[in-house]
Amino acid sequence: MSAPHILATGRAMPSRVVTNEDMCSMVETSDEWIFTRTGIHSRYYCQGERGADLAEQAARQAMERAGLKPEDIGVCLVATFTPDFATPSTACQMQKRLGLQEDTICFDLNAACAGFLYGMKTAHALLADAPRPYALLIGCEVISRVADRNDRSTFILFGDGAGAVVMERQEDAVWHTVTGSRGDWDTIHALGPGPDPTLLYMDGRAVFRFAVEVVEKSIRQLLEAEGCALNDLDWVICHQANGRILDHVAKKLGAREGLFYKNMERYGNTSAASIPIALDELAQAGELKPGMRVLAVGFGGGLTWAGTLFKW
Repeated sequence: MSAPHILATGRAMPSRVVTNEDMCSMVETSDEWIFTRTGIHSRYYCQGERGADLAEQAARQAMERAGLKPEDIGVCLVATFTPDFATPSTACQMQKRLGLQEDTICFDLNAACAGFLYGMKTAHALLADAPRPYALLIGCEVISRVADRNDRSTFILFGDGAGAVVMERQEDAVWHTVTGSRGDWDTIHALGPGPDPTLLYMDGRAVFRFAVEVVEKSIRQLLEAEGCALNDLDWVICHQANGRILDHVAKKLGAREGLFYKNMERYGNTSAASIPIALDELAQAGELKPGMRVLAVGFGGGLTWAGTLFKW
């Protein structure tokens, strides 16, 4: 069995840091109100940057750390629901900006906050018949562009950013995946029908119920496939939507302290970028070592969810 192997990671954040105190000048709220409900203290907003700028920076980091040149990349995918343009795709912009070969498979993928893990599975499949053996997978979002400042319960959650990985197919490696979708635009939608079609809408309570259901279910399925217990894993990296969601699932599953990685305190909810940003943080801190078993779960609009268990 072949599996995707992550060679290197990268991340890029916009220049503007927006703290909870800054939020108080935009909506009626407080640092205590936000942090106790979400686990978030700050997030980043684009200020002059575009999503493609962040994607390029994160991609260049990952490629440099992997020791690869543009001509080595056979697949370039960008997971996003907030691209700069409907077309050209951010991935096609990366082809030009990074100098990738013209026969590189390039397109954007939208599975909202589960997009990076959908992209991981898609990139792995494409590498079977790609012109070159390495894939560049980027999660990139500029959610500040579509956040609704009149809805403080959701506006406070989101931030902008990008994370990237370079992957290759590897034979006889550990890899299990689950994916799912449940068509439900009423729970989360953006750029669609409604009183203001440009803004993001989310039913927070419904999302919480959905998230704890599918995260727990995905984790149990992946553990069964691997034949191990939760606390045998080295890291669980979930989409960084809300600290209360992760705490609820960790407690219900009896996870040991610190197993579920959390960084939403610094970044907020960056949708498809959250898992690759977390991977890069751990990798650069030396907390991901060869042979470690990592379980990742994403969940979001669509509704969509995806999980993977792999060996670092």
